Amino acid sequence: MAQENLRELLAQLHTRLGDARSLDPESRQLLAALSQDIERALGRASEETAPARNSLESVAVKLEAEHPGLASVVKELIDALGKAGI
Repeated sequence: MAQENLRELLAQLHTRLGDARSLDPESRQLLAALSQDIERALGRASEETAPARNSLESVAVKLEAEHPGLASVVKELIDALGKAGI
């Protein structure tokens, strides 16, 4: 169930990334890379994913003012990762 939720949130993240026209290239690239890292980590919980989760938290804070919808999906993803033990 947790993996299904994570996959759904990743899909939402990809959709929002596509819709976010004013997102700076650095943030867009970081979110895309982190999304790929999370997709690879699905099915295996390890400490290797902690840096990705920490980076997601930093990006969520950065996006909060200009892209609240995208920041919301990132925060949901962080929560789901924690619940999945990733």
